[in-house]
Amino acid sequence: LLEAAAGRTLNVMFPMVSEPWEFDEARALFEAQRALLEGRGRKLPLAIRYGAMLEVPALAEMLDVLLPQIDFLSIGTNDLTQYTLAMDRGNPAVAGALDGLHPAVLRLIGETVRGGALRHRWTGVCGSLASDPLAVPILLGLGVTELSVAPAAVPEIKALVRDLDLTAARDHARAALACPDAAA
Repeated sequence: LLEAAAGRTLNVMFPMVSEPWEFDEARALFEAQRALLEGRGRKLPLAIRYGAMLEVPALAEMLDVLLPQIDFLSIGTNDLTQYTLAMDRGNPAVAGALDGLHPAVLRLIGETVRGGALRHRWTGVCGSLASDPLAVPILLGLGVTELSVAPAAVPEIKALVRDLDLTAARDHARAALACPDAAA
């Protein structure tokens, strides 16, 4: 990654971070490799931005500790939904009940976005929720600034975003947060 991004800015995102110290360790390993390559005279990125993939509720609750150390966040909605609702998506007996539109999941997303915005950090969303036309207005209404969408869904999601009224999306998101369950 370091050599491939020579002369450019490199964005590095560490996945499945559950504790701020895990991010610190991953960044330190990456920086040690950067120093090693620099010592060998290799061409390197002009700048490196570090981000974390938020996939577990524990990190959402520790975000205030992590935010000063990161440049951006991405929320992995598939894992976040699974861990928030305590349902194994690989278990056919419960996987059908997993729904990223559950208010508990949406509240964690909203809190994460607000926390990031306070520190001027952008927050993206990946996972199936980012490609769901029902979820996109809610996500944008919560303040999500980037969607990582499945390739087949890009045209539909782009058209949806272009036609979206952000004020209406914010109202819709507030209503979704107040629902008792995903079905509502």
